[in-house]
Amino acid sequence: EVEVDELQRLLAGMEKEHRALQLKMKEGEAELARLRGLEGDKLAERDRSAQLEKEVAMLREKIHHLDDMLKSQQRKVRQMIEQLQNSKTVIQGKDAMIQELKERLHPLQNLEMHDRIEHLIEKQVSRGGPSSRVRSKSEYVSR
Repeated sequence: EVEVDELQRLLAGMEKEHRALQLKMKEGEAELARLRGLEGDKLAERDRSAQLEKEVAMLREKIHHLDDMLKSQQRKVRQMIEQLQNSKTVIQGKDAMIQELKERLHPLQNLEMHDRIEHLIEKQVSRGGPSSRVRSKSEYVSR
């Protein structure tokens, strides 16, 4: 009987230890599942992080390309402005030359008008009027 009691006591202790170990095993499995979940989350985060890094690199490349295009367009605009300013300067120079030529032409037109009038007067004088002295173009120019 003592042996049986001893075996029962040992058996009860073993059952108690068995339940404790099962509980501990379930807790360990739960912790393992939680860690695997965290690890899965970490993997997902790593994947997302890698994807975001690729997107950022691609966006940086696009921004760099756009900056280059912008600088190129700015250069073109500056060149066009410079060409317009040069053209404006040339046009102003030509306008000044035209104005000068107009100013030089005006007295010549007046001189030509005087010569025509004088010629008409000479014709009238030669038809019967008193003779008058004829002035040459050089006299008008010297004036």
